[in-house]
Amino acid sequence: MTNNQEKIRLFGFNNLTKTLSFNIYDVCYAVSDDEVKEYMDYIDEEYNSNRLTNILEHVANIIGANILNVAKADYDPLGASVTLLISEEIPALAGVTNSETPGPTPESLVAHLDKSHLTVHTYPETHPEQGICTFRADIDVSTCGMISPLKALNFLIHSFESDIVIMDYRVRGFTRNTSGKKLFMDHDINSIQNFIDEATKNIYQMLDVNIYQENIFHTKMMLKGLDLNDYLFKVGKEELSDDKRAKIEQLIYAEIEEIYNGKEVNKH
Repeated sequence: MTNNQEKIRLFGFNNLTKTLSFNIYDVCYAVSDDEVKEYMDYIDEEYNSNRLTNILEHVANIIGANILNVAKADYDPLGASVTLLISEEIPALAGVTNSETPGPTPESLVAHLDKSHLTVHTYPETHPEQGICTFRADIDVSTCGMISPLKALNFLIHSFESDIVIMDYRVRGFTRNTSGKKLFMDHDINSIQNFIDEATKNIYQMLDVNIYQENIFHTKMMLKGLDLNDYLFKVGKEELSDDKRAKIEQLIYAEIEEIYNGKEVNKH
């Protein structure tokens, strides 16, 4: 641990609650109505409740948590939800810290959680006329104890196709040191970006809005550049006319920018 953290001695259990909530968006374009339906069916199957459960179970496993309960559901016509309740399984190991460095990769992540839950919900949707399809996954990781859920951030981002990622991290409550003094934060942080690896940061445009006095941190990310082939379903851009390609690119850009900015643009 860092020297600063070694000086912290707590009285009883660490009652701080740390919650990471983020929305991940993936945008696609399907040329025909039939392909729109095919894409929605594909996404609904690709991210069904069993797949989502595997992702969350992997998270629980790599952070050393014991799964107490799993609740999952697939919805009609689209979407799925999974909730895992987890508790501590192993003692905190030497070297695990809350320092401002990117969270380790899934292969190397070892952490200790006292009590927490993991949830994920999916929301596939499509524009009724333009062929634009947008898949959203909402993920929440809430923990009590020393380790911040930000340590699992990189693994979760790369578990989904992510054109846009919008994240909120908040620390609630307080704990006490051995002399009874309240502590409203037990680790150093000035941005969620501190926990994102450099390779990921290089491919995203990023913006922070933080309220340090309230221990609230907000970061949003939008993928830089656009290769149209990454956004087409069952067709290549070389099969489209120049006018069609330009129109589709405009629609995709508009969709991504509107989600990123939280504001629809008047296209008329």
